[in-house]
Amino acid sequence: MEKIGIIDLGSNSARLVIVNLFTDGHFMVIDELKESVRLGQDMERDGFLKPARVAETIKTLKMFRKLCDASGVTRIIAVATEAVRRAKNQRSFLDEIQSSCGIKIRVLSAEEEAVFVYRGVINTMDVPKGIVLEIGGGSTKIVYYNRRNMLNYVTLPFGAVTLTGLFSGDGLKPEQQAEKIEEFFTEQLKQVEWLKDVDPDVQMMGVGGSFRNLFKISKMVHKYPLDSVHNYKMQVEDFLPVYDMIKVLDLDKKKKIKGLSAERADILPAALAVIKSFISYLGVESFTFSGAGLREGIMFNQALPMTVEKPVADVLNYSLTTLVKYYDCDEKHVEHVVNLSIQLFKQLRVLHKFPRQYLRILKVAAMLHDCGERIKYYNHQRHSWYMILNSTLYGVTHRDIVLAAFTACCHKKEDINMADWARYKDIVSEDDLEVVKKLGVMLRIAESLDRAHAGSIKSINCDILGDSVIMKTEVDGDATLEIRNAMTASTEFRKSFHKNLEIL
Repeated sequence: MEKIGIIDLGSNSARLVIVNLFTDGHFMVIDELKESVRLGQDMERDGFLKPARVAETIKTLKMFRKLCDASGVTRIIAVATEAVRRAKNQRSFLDEIQSSCGIKIRVLSAEEEAVFVYRGVINTMDVPKGIVLEIGGGSTKIVYYNRRNMLNYVTLPFGAVTLTGLFSGDGLKPEQQAEKIEEFFTEQLKQVEWLKDVDPDVQMMGVGGSFRNLFKISKMVHKYPLDSVHNYKMQVEDFLPVYDMIKVLDLDKKKKIKGLSAERADILPAALAVIKSFISYLGVESFTFSGAGLREGIMFNQALPMTVEKPVADVLNYSLTTLVKYYDCDEKHVEHVVNLSIQLFKQLRVLHKFPRQYLRILKVAAMLHDCGERIKYYNHQRHSWYMILNSTLYGVTHRDIVLAAFTACCHKKEDINMADWARYKDIVSEDDLEVVKKLGVMLRIAESLDRAHAGSIKSINCDILGDSVIMKTEVDGDATLEIRNAMTASTEFRKSFHKNLEIL
């Protein structure tokens, strides 16, 4: 396993992520450090990075270097984007960093930056056709793709920092500044010819710190129970009141908004104005947040070089496999329980009548049902519940994550805490409780049928006869333990499926 550091030097902030690269093409972020350096501030006057901003950046990079050395990082990959790309004093700035910090920074072209953002999104979201809006400090990237192929991109040389600087004078009120930015940005969009040909049903995805802050505000407003920004969906009708509230406030009042980072309070209105302009121009009704972008694109290319040529084929399975390895679960047991769960789901379909997409929920629960053992074996189903809710899971909706967590919580016994369930009432419905109970008892039986982690039961064949379900097992060796353990679920099975259970 190799440990690398990835530094993303943007126009507004500098970020370091420390990543463990597993030997088999998977990775996990284990540390992060972020500082607001405002490197692109005041550049629009003469095109030079300002001495105070350069000094702050070097101070930050020295901290990053110290953390990398202390963490045992063997390799640092450092990239810079719009501010450094445009800087007239780029060469002297890069030389000073290399001599004072020992860090060699690669300046990304606009195309390289857009491609990395695209790779971060396409390898973490199960969206075959989309348009990505990434708002940086000094630029805004728009990437359009279809059938998981990048079709078009554009980098506009205006971001949250530069737009704030351009429209902060002339004695304009905050809301007037926002309106001016909307008008200005809309004019820039009109000059991008291919935007006019974007399919009207395309899914919009937002990337970057401004979207993360918007998520935090929305989470506070709606008391949203999950902390995951990735795959959070926001309706335009919910976005507009937030925008209208923030754009009229002065800086002191913006800094007091819960969920809004104080260091981003001055530039967020400009970013929201860009979002407003974009959604109005395209006529979208909702947009999805991506917690992955440029840095994740670099991570995928480092851990799984094939993603340079083509994206991960199965986003969810890749994500789940990463977590199984990271949590040190018994991979053969996990694979066997997943297979048995799928067999049960298919053979009991005449009883549960769930559409195929519910199999995805069962698969998530089956793969991670034992991850809670990393905390403690006793009642580990409860720890698995918490860990699924709080893990980095890609390619799956928030609703599916919640249902999978509660399903996994039932793999030892029906263990649904109704107070916990009530917390997620805005994500799941009352009918979903019965879904969880049915999926949970299927998972419990499947897990029991590999109780000794020996793979003794190869397959299951279910016959539904009158008021009974007869499960016939294909066995290799003695399966007394497995069948006896599975029969302890007969009471829950009867409650959920209204049938008696027999296992042969």
